Amino acid sequence: MLLWISLLFVAAYAAIALEHPLKINKSASALIGAGLLWTVYGVWLNNPALLNHQLAESLTGTAQIVFFLMGAMTIVEVIDAHNGFEVITSRIKTSRLSTLMWMVGIVTFFLSALLDNLTTTIVMVSLMKRLLLRREDRLFFAGIIVIAANAGGAWTPIGDVTTTMLWIGGQVSTFAIMQSVFLPSLVNLLLPLAVTSRLLGAQPVLAPPQREELAGLQTSAFERKLMFVLGMAILVLVPVFKTLTGLPPFMGILFGLGLLWMVGDLVHRQEEELRKQRLTLARALTRIDMSAVVFFIGILLSVAVLEHTHILSTIAHWLDRTVGRQDIIVLIIGLVSAVVDNVPLVAASMGMYGLDQYPPDSFLWQFIAYCAGTGGSILIIGSAAGVAAMGLEKIDFLWYLRKISGLALLGYLGGALAYMAQYHWLH
Repeated sequence: MLLWISLLFVAAYAAIALEHPLKINKSASALIGAGLLWTVYGVWLNNPALLNHQLAESLTGTAQIVFFLMGAMTIVEVIDAHNGFEVITSRIKTSRLSTLMWMVGIVTFFLSALLDNLTTTIVMVSLMKRLLLRREDRLFFAGIIVIAANAGGAWTPIGDVTTTMLWIGGQVSTFAIMQSVFLPSLVNLLLPLAVTSRLLGAQPVLAPPQREELAGLQTSAFERKLMFVLGMAILVLVPVFKTLTGLPPFMGILFGLGLLWMVGDLVHRQEEELRKQRLTLARALTRIDMSAVVFFIGILLSVAVLEHTHILSTIAHWLDRTVGRQDIIVLIIGLVSAVVDNVPLVAASMGMYGLDQYPPDSFLWQFIAYCAGTGGSILIIGSAAGVAAMGLEKIDFLWYLRKISGLALLGYLGGALAYMAQYHWLH
């Protein structure tokens, strides 16, 4: 049974990777894969009560991520409908792609540490649509944004879900993880940026033409700034909401979405119906990419089967027996997270190693935080940020593999060496 589940999972991922040659939408492949995996698992388990309990557990975790994704995408659409991103784009004056790449990479890196890598990717990829005309340029920037967002998210407790898991579990503390993983994460970003800036050379920025607004539908400076500031404040304050209330992030994003909806209705309550319809949050909900959301559901439910069948924990134990060296094992876990979601991988690691054997802030936990957080950048399907970018810009798996994966691997290995050198120097 485990062999069949493994083969089905590989087949589903292959279908996603070969979306364009097969001419089958990746969302369909993800949903079929999830359906087949759960069907085979259910027939083998032959325990409806346990099966439904496990499915409900997986669905709860999936729904939390999907609700958060939908909320963040809707907020970005509301800001864009009000031309709110002009608050940023109007201040970017560079005419060279290489300079813009450095600016975008560094902003994404630090913004991801404050928000999280998923939200930051949604915001920055959406912003690139307002700055770049050529699709090839936007795709390249989206790849760098994924690398920068995952690198930035790894060094703070709220920047990446795996670091958050380790933080909540007591494996890492706030100050120690920020102090230890910041430099490796920065190296993870700077190496790809240095290579791409040389490749881009002096290529100019080709900006899209200003969008033509219908008469009477142009937004005022007040509306643009209000929606931009309020939308970004909601995204930034979600981690604060989680810390203060203990509620999951999707509750914070939905609460903020309600506030943004109310403010939008109040601001536009006296306006004519045509203008109001274009700017309301209800219309923004119709503009989010539901195909990307459905794809995300399929991927998460597929990975959940691997978790329930203990395939991932079995692999982890096998690595421990076969390899033995901590640093090599964690490096492999990071590479595997490029294919499999890093959440169950980190969960398996937390269950495999105890705090009595490896105390908080030890080498193992901090290195796992770095490797699991940044290894997912190597493939487009390896992280929530990559999946979001894939949906927003319709990035082809094989294009990312050819153009971005090598850069991400360079950054990953460079940052890993930086962490190990830093650790041995300090200890």
